[in-house]
Order: sequence, then structure tokens, then C-alpha cells
Amino acid sequence: MLSKELKTKILGRTCIEFKEINSTQKYIHNQIKENKIKNGTVVIADVQTDAIGTHGRKWYTNTNNIAFSLYMEVNQNISKLEGLTYKIAELLVAIFQEKYNIQLYIKRPNDLMYNGKKVGGILTETKMHNEEVRYIVIGIGINIAKQEFNKEIKEIATSIEQEFNININRNYIITEFCNRFEEEILKIK
Repeated sequence: MLSKELKTKILGRTCIEFKEINSTQKYIHNQIKENKIKNGTVVIADVQTDAIGTHGRKWYTNTNNIAFSLYMEVNQNISKLEGLTYKIAELLVAIFQEKYNIQLYIKRPNDLMYNGKKVGGILTETKMHNEEVRYIVIGIGINIAKQEFNKEIKEIATSIEQEFNININRNYIITEFCNRFEEEILKIK
């Protein structure tokens, strides 16, 4: 559930939550295909069983972590959205720094890192028509809770709680991200 601090006009005004789902990103794409999605929809999951990262890689999401996707109709020239994924990463880094005094860094193009290990990732997908981006679907996953990583990623992944021994308010992070993303990046006032 997004916090009552949500100040957006569009983003997050429709919020769908799942205890478990295959993938928030896949869910949004299915809703688009069926023409059943509202502009600004945010989909949050406690657990994703078949989440996707960049280049078709699998993204692991256990309970109490941040896993959400958003859908925005932008209808803008592709040039106005250049560097979008990096801007999203910068926004997330700023939120963690300001709220929790945690200094994450960005490994281009889309990874959030701490101490040489991946804490989170961003997947940005667009629907184009000529030079215009019709809509964007953005997936964000951040490991905030302690967890056992499987053997193929345990040497390269970590979580905020493992590194800093603090609890992160997931709803605050997602709400604050929506507020800033709409105002600072999409420039909706």
C-alpha cells in the first residue's frame, strides 16, 4: 500500500498489490494487451516467482523486499527520455541517502550497488511509434531485507539490512519514488 504521503496527480493513484505473482512487469504487459490498464498504475509484489531483469535474466524477489512496476503513458519524443534508467537510479540513490544516510552507487546502466555487490536493479521498457515513446513500463527491485541468496548470486548480491542492519520502510521508498519521478523526471505538475 502506498503511503498517504503520495502527492502525485497520476502515478500510483491506481495501485495493485499481490502477495505473490510471477512478475509485476509481466502483469502490466498482460494488462496492456487486454487494454485493461490505467495510466499511472503501480503494481507491487511481496514475492515474484518469475521476475525478469535486463537481458532476460531472472530477478529474485523474496518477501519484504521492494518489487514494483509502473505504467505511464508519456507520448514524448525519445530524445526527452534519454538516460531515463540512469535518472531513475539517481533518484533512488538520493532517496536512500536522504532518508537513511545510505550511500548506494550506480553501476551503469541499471544496477544499484553497495560494497561491490548488487542491491537492486531497474528494468525500463518502452513502446515506440516512429520517434515517439507511447508508454513506459518500469520495474524496480531492491533487496532491503536479509535473505539467503541462492548459490549462483550469493557472491554478487546483498541487501540493505545485511549491510546496515536497519529496516527500510518499503511503502515510504515506493511512495517517495512515485512523487519524485512524476515531478522531477516526467515533469507533471
